[in-house]
This record gives sequence, structure tokens and C-alpha cells, in this order.
Amino acid sequence: MRVLHVDSARGWRGGQNQVLLTALGQAERGHQVWLACRAGGALEARARSEGLEVLPLRLGGDLSLRAAGRLRGQLLRLDIDVAQLHDPHALSAGALARLGLRRPVLVATRRVDFPLRGALSRLKYRRCARVIAVSRAIESVLARDGLGRDRVRVVHEGVRDRAPLAGAAEALAELGVPAGCAVVGNVAALVDHKDHATLLEAAALVAARRARVHFVILGEGERRPELEAQVARLGLGERVRLAGFREDVDRLLPAFDVFCLSSHMEGLGTSVLDAMCFGRPIVATAAGGIPEAVEDGVSGRLVQPRDPAALAGALLELLEHPQQARRLGEAARRRYEAGFSADRMVERTLAVLEEARGGTPAQAASSS
Repeated sequence: MRVLHVDSARGWRGGQNQVLLTALGQAERGHQVWLACRAGGALEARARSEGLEVLPLRLGGDLSLRAAGRLRGQLLRLDIDVAQLHDPHALSAGALARLGLRRPVLVATRRVDFPLRGALSRLKYRRCARVIAVSRAIESVLARDGLGRDRVRVVHEGVRDRAPLAGAAEALAELGVPAGCAVVGNVAALVDHKDHATLLEAAALVAARRARVHFVILGEGERRPELEAQVARLGLGERVRLAGFREDVDRLLPAFDVFCLSSHMEGLGTSVLDAMCFGRPIVATAAGGIPEAVEDGVSGRLVQPRDPAALAGALLELLEHPQQARRLGEAARRRYEAGFSADRMVERTLAVLEEARGGTPAQAASSS
């Protein structure tokens, strides 16, 4: 196939990593792949470094005719079979660009469990031959918003298998974490639905019970000022590190004694998949698609969202029972191997793209 991926994000988050892994996996399997992304953005630089053919575009808002015109030109020039559209702005540009054309077929990817916003949003998704939902939770949201299940295919996200980077102890020391302390870690953008406020409330409860536990939060975002104020209000300045965006997550995350994700909304949560890959004990909320990755009591602990006491209780349970934590971490690694590898995600995505072109129905891609 001749596949064009379109992503409009400026920064780098889990979604952009998924775009890159998908495009690379398709190229490695012999398909011709291009990536149209925001000029000067983080995805452009990383895709070029991986050897992908990149088309830098100045993608605008939902109704940017200029962006759609540029994209239309690329669709025609490259004779694209399938355009895989990875976010709402990319979907808008792709839908407008294809008006009046017989090809390519459009396939949208939906990574968030937010409801669709209005008739225009629903119309954009209906213009796609298929919509890939990265969790059954998202599939259910789309169904409630009127998108027929015959059009939607569930393909769980996946991450690359890799070894931890060396130097974890040094990296933690640079962040001010004393040697010998237990570390609860979080990797998530500092935005509302990741709900770091609940995590900090839970951290205060844990800190009151255990003296040598520190919290390391990797990520940047609009909520930082409020979270910094909350850390000060709770008296957690010596126990919590808001470490910002880090390039060395594969060094720090494997060193966490417990990985914690406190989201109140979550499509699936690729940082959870990273923690599973590294065999980390996980405490997370039962939000969105997270329970599809983490089985409570089997491969991690799940609590209800926005419940600091329950979150603190689960964290203390694993911190105080290291053998149980180790067992859950080992089970998380096995679950990753069975269902959440990047290779599995790429193969199932390709099945959906073939189906969208009129090939064999992608029965294997409709569940994970």
C-alpha cells in the first residue's frame, strides 16, 4: 500500500510516538509510507531521524482550506491508497482534501475517550471508511455518539520492547531523590484529564505513613502552576519532583518502585504500556481503556478515579508488600508480551487498512 499518515501536533506525547511506531512498522513491512506533520514540530525531527519520508505542512484548525489544499496536492502527487488521520485537525484536513476524489480511502485513529463534539465532528468521522479506536472504551463512546460499530475497529496501542537505559540511579540523584528511597513515578502531560491533583493528594497520605517514599512526575503542561502551588500547600516540596518533559524516560521509568497513573479520562494510556513493558508494578485508575491493559489484582491495582484515599491505599499496599509488587510487575510484563507490543499493533492496523480498501474483513483487528 501507499500510505500517508497525517498528524497535526506540535509537541511530543504518547500519540505522536504511536504515529511514529505505526509508520515505521508499515515501512518495515514493505509498504510505501509518508508522514505529513507540522513543520518544525517534534514529530518531524524524530521521523526524519528514523529515516521516514516526511512532508512538513503548516496544518491549521478544523476548517483550514489552505492546509487542506496543501494536503490534497500531496494525495494526488503521491497517488496515496490510504490516508491514516491521527487527530481531529488532521481528520478535518484529510476530509476536506479528499472532496471530489475517488482515492485515497480515509482511516481515522481515535485515541481519546472524550465524546464527539457536535454534528461537524460526527460528520468528519463518517467520511472515513474505518475508524480505529485504541480501546473498547473509545469504541463505546463513538457508538453512543452515533458512529456505527460496523465502521469502528478496536486496535489496542502497543509499544516497542526495549531494555532499560543505564544510569537510573544517577538520574534520580540529579532530581534530588535520596539514595535508598522508594520511588512512585508518573509519566503524563500536566493536563486536566491526567488528574495529577488526585495523585498529589494521595502522595500526601502516603508521605504521612512512610518517610522514605518520593514521587517523581515526568511531563509538562498547562497545569504546572496549579500543581506547584498544590505541592507547596500540602508541604510536599521535599517529597515530590515535578521533573518536566524528559528525553530519558527509558532510564527513569524502569527505576520506579511503583508506576502510578491517576487519570479520570484515558483512551488507553501508553505510559501504562511502557510500565508493563519494563515489568513495573502498576497502580492506576479504572478510567477509560486502562482496565483493558491492567487487570486489577492480576497485573496491577486499579482504583476508582478521583479517589485520593483509594489511590494512596493501593500505593501503600504495594510499597509495604514488595513480593506482591514484584508478582504484579512480572504479570504486567507477560500481559504486555501477549497483547500490547508494537508489532501486534502494526499488524492489526494494516489489517484494518486492507479492509478499508475493500479486502478481507479485518476480524482479527476488531479485538485485542
